[in-house]
Amino acid sequence: MNIKQAKEYIKSSVNIYLKKDEFGEYCIPVVRQRPIFLLGAPGIGKTAVMEQIAQEMGIALVSYSMTHHTRQSALGLPFIAHKTYGGKDYNVSEYTMSEIISSIYETMEEGGLKEGILFLDEINCVSETLAPSMLQFLQYKVFGPHKVPEGWVIVTAGNPPEYNKSVREFDVVTMDRMKLLEVEADYGVWKEYAVERQVHNAILSFLDLKKEHFYHMEMTTKGRSYVTARGWEDLSEILYHYEEGKLPVDETLVGQYIRNDRIVKEFTAYYDLYNKYKRDYHIEEILQGQASEQSVTRAKAAAFDERLSLLGMLLDCCMAEMKEVVEQAAYLTDTRALLLVVKNTYEKQDGTDRVELLEKLAEQKQKQMYGLERSNALSREERRKYKKVLRFLAEARKEALLLLAEDDMFACLKAKFEAEVSTMKEKTTSTQDMLHYLFTFVEEAFEQGNEMLILVTELTVNSASSRFLASFGSPDYQRHNQELMLSERQDDIKKKIGELGL
Repeated sequence: MNIKQAKEYIKSSVNIYLKKDEFGEYCIPVVRQRPIFLLGAPGIGKTAVMEQIAQEMGIALVSYSMTHHTRQSALGLPFIAHKTYGGKDYNVSEYTMSEIISSIYETMEEGGLKEGILFLDEINCVSETLAPSMLQFLQYKVFGPHKVPEGWVIVTAGNPPEYNKSVREFDVVTMDRMKLLEVEADYGVWKEYAVERQVHNAILSFLDLKKEHFYHMEMTTKGRSYVTARGWEDLSEILYHYEEGKLPVDETLVGQYIRNDRIVKEFTAYYDLYNKYKRDYHIEEILQGQASEQSVTRAKAAAFDERLSLLGMLLDCCMAEMKEVVEQAAYLTDTRALLLVVKNTYEKQDGTDRVELLEKLAEQKQKQMYGLERSNALSREERRKYKKVLRFLAEARKEALLLLAEDDMFACLKAKFEAEVSTMKEKTTSTQDMLHYLFTFVEEAFEQGNEMLILVTELTVNSASSRFLASFGSPDYQRHNQELMLSERQDDIKKKIGELGL
């Protein structure tokens, strides 16, 4: 299965394991809650998908790599305890709490979430001294004398032996206590994730044309050659910073992330060509409604790979703007709720208490953010939203300190908020215009070709663009979406008529 299918399977399993009966007890006893074992090649997103599951389900996540754990760190250290049995004193060997289990309790205390996932990576690379204890742990969720708290589901991951020399193959007794999910690399699934994470469009356009280069493993005379999803995502991050600093991108840089000489050469050459397209077509002018005749003519005559690259650049710019608007709208919604709290208590407080109220609201928001961060249940987008709200409250507090003797503090806060709303509306309008100019260019250059289908599809499946369109609309998108749906229905009807032989 691919990583997306594995993700849905894990979410279903976690939901079932956390289901409670009428007495508040978990329906499936701990001993029957088989840990899930994700087995797949390195770098295909096993760890990333666990973070997504925790964030989407609103539960905590504690992650550990088992490669560095010894028997003592996993089970705890021995110490002598004094006990009395039958009136006699004895010295008894006991163990301190396992580092792994104690981290779960710390996460529960600091994050506030009582249910979660314990994710143990490289589970099949445990040390020889720890291996015998794993059988007991996998069935009874126990390290030494200490149990994993109720409400915590165990998910493990590992690489097949051909990718890791440290792998110890599990015997039948061990495997019989786990639910095995074998995961394979799938570019289509990864692309959905990559678009959401704004992976550099040059990488996505290149892989759209060269899907076989997405994940690659082979042995060469120089050793193992490999290309992974993790490598592409890390390369994307560094490309943005190199472009911002106007630094040259060459094979040496690309080769630090993509460990295959042939693919490095191909991508570096494509990246140079990609930037040439960007300059030649004047992307900014197209999205401002100032596409030149030359750009339209060249696009009409271009080969499919050039058209795909051009469309990717245009879409990338539009989606970045739509994502910014959607994030800003979410931030303003949260800020408005806080302002209502201030308004409802405004007339009951004197000037000093008003400042204290803003401080308390900021503390609460900070505590919420910290709790989610500590639980690993906070996405990048949510973190940005929290930080924007905290920045607004900090600036509001500074302004409130200057207005202690005046009665219009809330009016000033409201004006500050409304100014940001006004800025967002202007941004929304400019983004809608940009989207209109994109559709206009595609209509002129490609008419009703595959490019229009790709454009509408990408806007539909991307979460940020779909939220933008649902909230603010686009007549161009609506019209073309309906036309394409009608065409699909007609094709389907014709196919069925053909099958009937009418």
